[in-house]
Amino acid sequence: MSAECSSYLNADKVLVSGFSCPRTGGDARAVYCCGFQDVKYCCDDPHSFFPYEHSYMWWLSVGALVGLSIAAVVLFAFIITVCVLCYLFISTKPRNKLDTGLSLQMAGKTSC
Repeated sequence: MSAECSSYLNADKVLVSGFSCPRTGGDARAVYCCGFQDVKYCCDDPHSFFPYEHSYMWWLSVGALVGLSIAAVVLFAFIITVCVLCYLFISTKPRNKLDTGLSLQMAGKTSC
């Protein structure tokens, strides 16, 4: 069994001529043509071919970085807010206990 990988343009827009799988001197089990439209290779799994350009993965990475950056900013703002509220709570707390005017001494024992 063998497969034919058709010619393609790589990421540098250079034409790579087609080839047969398995390649001479390569793995004998790699009988399928796998990869992307701009990168092709021989492999042993018939479901490893993706008819997309390799560059689509970069957009996924950029989207993930933007999402993580936004999450980091929100987390940082939350931590700063909690720290400021804790500081305000501690700094506005009265230092001395208020004098209520009541004596807190034990009353003398009364005999019944």
